[in-house]
Amino acid sequence: MTDQMKSSPQNKTTVQKAYRFSRHFYDDAITQGKWWSRLYFKLLWGGVDDNEIARRVLGWIPDDFAGRMLDVPVGTAVFTTEKYRRMRQADITCVDYSLDMLEQAEYRFRGTGVTHIKTMQGDVGALPFGDEAFDLILCMNGLHVFPDKEKAYAEILRTLRVGGELLACFYVAGERKSADWLAKTVMTRMGWFTPPFDTAGDVRQRLEPYYDILDFHVEGAMVYLRARKR
Repeated sequence: MTDQMKSSPQNKTTVQKAYRFSRHFYDDAITQGKWWSRLYFKLLWGGVDDNEIARRVLGWIPDDFAGRMLDVPVGTAVFTTEKYRRMRQADITCVDYSLDMLEQAEYRFRGTGVTHIKTMQGDVGALPFGDEAFDLILCMNGLHVFPDKEKAYAEILRTLRVGGELLACFYVAGERKSADWLAKTVMTRMGWFTPPFDTAGDVRQRLEPYYDILDFHVEGAMVYLRARKR
């Protein structure tokens, strides 16, 4: 799919404002901690349990992983903090464009004694790292948000070493009419999602020229995947 929306300063500002506004209820929303968040997941994701999807994706990473890992966007680290606490041998860098999300992630890391993580503000479309800098890249709930998906995919590919793995989960279009309607009329207008959105088929077309797809699952309106760079 050709991306028609470029990563303009205005698009980035919209995303940043949206996540600043949602910082006080973001965790409840994605962990289904409240009745309204469970309704949100039923309508948008088709009842998919984001906690379970996160558990499956993170389960692909062994606790004794000792390589270089990039987490982008880290968000508030609500799903990853406990996992990272066990990954003491890993060299983990966490990046997010939203300072509000990043501050919450840092607070959560400090509060649970996770001190071996590097955090920084950054743009996935212009990552400040060299080629093949990472052995593993984790991208949870990010690709439906990034304003310029072409650049995001290109930068992830560039900074992942040959033989390294991309693990990701995110919204895909065309699976549920209610999800597509909410993504277009609510989530996009609020700045939480940024069109255009890939279908599951589009995602495969993006990945297949460069990766061996090891796992690829669609549940509700969410895809979660594991792919190894060739």
